Amino acid sequence: MAVLVTGGAGYIGSHTCVQLLEAGYDVVVLDNLSNSKQEALDRVNSISGKRFEFIKGDILDIDLLDRVFTDYTIDSVIHFAGLKAVGESVAKPLLYYHNNVAGSITLFEAMQKHNVKNIVFSSSATVYGISDRMPIGEDAALGPINPYGRTKYMIEEILRDIYASDNGWNVILLRYFNPVGAHPSGLIGEDPNGIPNNLMPYISQVAVGKLKDVNIFGDDYPTPDGTGIRDYIHVMDLADGHLKALEKLKDSPGAVVYNLGTGKGTSVFEMIDAFYRASGREIPYRVTSRRPGDAAECYADPSKAAKELGWAARRGIFEMCRDSWNWQSQNPEGYTE
Repeated sequence: MAVLVTGGAGYIGSHTCVQLLEAGYDVVVLDNLSNSKQEALDRVNSISGKRFEFIKGDILDIDLLDRVFTDYTIDSVIHFAGLKAVGESVAKPLLYYHNNVAGSITLFEAMQKHNVKNIVFSSSATVYGISDRMPIGEDAALGPINPYGRTKYMIEEILRDIYASDNGWNVILLRYFNPVGAHPSGLIGEDPNGIPNNLMPYISQVAVGKLKDVNIFGDDYPTPDGTGIRDYIHVMDLADGHLKALEKLKDSPGAVVYNLGTGKGTSVFEMIDAFYRASGREIPYRVTSRRPGDAAECYADPSKAAKELGWAARRGIFEMCRDSWNWQSQNPEGYTE
């Protein structure tokens, strides 16, 4: 029995594939490579020393999905595939709703047709919007403030409705906070298209000389150093969370949701300082005005995942920065094919 990993060539997907293979799972990857590269999967093979199936294709392709579920004995699905840039989602909402929501529906229809009813969904802390409650627990109010976050929220609701209509399904919704870091080998890591949208890859590209300086959007927040605070989680801890979720599916949990975060907040200045200590590289920065919609702080309450999944983040900020720098310094241009 195999695990189908949609979007398995992506940042989080590739690291999760390594952990799945090393844990002895059979893996089938489906990815259209729209914001990832096949080189990442070649390196997953190098790290794990194990073979897996890769199908280049799109979750919107009904006929292809039918062939995948016919040709392979799929037991569970980990669903990463989707567009993920917040700014782009604001500029191109129809693209995001079509790709993320319609694509997910097509996938779920194929699962239903082939009687595959176990799924781990890659959701996001963006479903909480700007919360006035810290730390954020799974029972916090939901209110995404951009199309990307709303696609995640909609897909969560679709999966809950599917479970309500058929209790034979098992659905685990994983709400990530801020994934950073890379595999300790330095062979795989985050390789964003164009200028990075997130802090860590931006810092890494400044450190390696690709970018001039880091923009800090506001230093006048009501936080200890005035910069925004976020819950950063090492991508390897995140990958381990997916293995724990797959194990949980065997207990027939129904439809459940878990935060994956450290429960600790780190400010922008603290992250820049940690990266300097990990890399020895000075990180020039400039402070600009706040961005609309940015919260002063956002961090998880991960206690439910600890209690029910037996999972907790083990790696700290230094390890996140060290592994990010190890990846970026070995691969200054990211994946090159």
